[in-house]
Parts: sequence; structure tokens; C-alpha cells
Amino acid sequence: MRRMASVERTAYPRFKRTISFRELHEAFTPGTAEVAWARGKARSPEHLLALVVMLKSYQKLGYFPDLGEVPELVVGHVRGLLEQDESVSPRHDSVRTAARQRDFIRERLGVVYDIEKARGRRGDSGGRADPGQSG
Repeated sequence: MRRMASVERTAYPRFKRTISFRELHEAFTPGTAEVAWARGKARSPEHLLALVVMLKSYQKLGYFPDLGEVPELVVGHVRGLLEQDESVSPRHDSVRTAARQRDFIRERLGVVYDIEKARGRRGDSGGRADPGQSG
């Protein structure tokens, strides 16, 4: 009988079912400069929370997960560090807002989004391709 690899051991990284205290703090705690940057980009508390959650998620996973896929433990951790009320939820009001936030994050991290390369239709363009665009 063959066993399937656990989600944590697949080639396409995902959030672990359980996140340790150490991993939560090491991977999902934004730095002071990251928070200041995000505050300068976001237009509402919900957008600020979404931007920081997406930034830290991208840094950990290498792609942009849907906001609904981010564990509440991660969202709550970031929300607390941003000193936001528990009623604030990460959200994008439109597809355009989500796309703009992904662009902000790519720019900050120096990631080049090449749709053709991400889909595997061209050779190496010399830049770091960003395979994720969900949002």
C-alpha cells in the first residue's frame, strides 16, 4: 500500500497543519521597516493586515496564497503585532487591490513577475520568476 506524502513534504509549499510558536515568530513576524512600508501603502486597516499577511506568506511560501488559505493563527499573530482590533480581517475590496498589493510586494522583494516564464513557455530570462498570482 502506497502512502501519500504529507502536505508539508510536497514540492508546492503550503501552510503546515500546525505551526510552532518558533516558526510563527520567525516566519510571520514583520520587521519594523516592513510595517512602516506597509502602512505607507495600505489605505485601510483591512488592507494593511492583508498586505502584511501576504508579504510574510510570500516570503515563507514563495507564492501568494488566497487570503482564506492563511491560517487564523498567522492572521491573529500579525493582527496583534499591528495592534489592530480582533474585528479587523484581511481583505481586498477588489481584484485590482489584490493585484496592486502583489505588485507592491514583488517590488519590495525584487521579484520579477514574468507570466510566460511562470507558465513555462520560455527559457531563462535572467530574472527571478514569480509563479504565484492568486490573491
